Amino acid sequence: MNGSSNSLFQKDLNPVPGWSILTFLAVGLTIGGGAIWLLPDRSMVPLMTTFFGTGLAAVLLAVLPMGLEAALQALALRRVGLWQVVLAVVGTTVLSFIVSQLGPQPEGVRQITESVHNPSVLMPTFLVLAVLAPLVEELVFRGLLYGWIAGRWGPLPAFVASSLAFAAAHGEPAHIVLVLPLGFWFGWLRWRTNSLVPTIVAHMINNGFAVLGAAWLGS
Repeated sequence: MNGSSNSLFQKDLNPVPGWSILTFLAVGLTIGGGAIWLLPDRSMVPLMTTFFGTGLAAVLLAVLPMGLEAALQALALRRVGLWQVVLAVVGTTVLSFIVSQLGPQPEGVRQITESVHNPSVLMPTFLVLAVLAPLVEELVFRGLLYGWIAGRWGPLPAFVASSLAFAAAHGEPAHIVLVLPLGFWFGWLRWRTNSLVPTIVAHMINNGFAVLGAAWLGS
């Protein structure tokens, strides 16, 4: 794999600077928080669209001052082989199926499952959960956060911290437990491939399967 020779203790040569993290937090908390507070419709799709949309804007504002090439390198948006993407997708699908059998369905997942039974909600929900949300989550946790920590203390702390933060961000304890194995899997892919591309693709396809599966089961 690309980057397979990287040591878990070698610092990243293209780290995310600290000011990028501060910019992301400032933009996310002010613009994102304000946008959600002013949102007239607090139903699931508008709320998630606003949340992840402002998250994407915060990421872009945090890295674009670095310049396009430096930003792509810092976020590990590097080309990889097709087989690496296929491995990521297959591994994610298998792991997701296994962990889904280990416990009760989290409340947040149940709400999404019920909402996509409405055909008018299915497409916008799919676009948010299968495209926007995975993209933003990967850019934040295994892009910004991983890159910042790896540049200072190496990939191992970055791998652990980004995986735990990714799981914790899902809030609900039952959801955290189910998401944590995926967080570690995505973190391992990020380290071994030295790229965010496999995790973004696998995350999108996994979420897409989940949304379409929920819609199909409810039809």
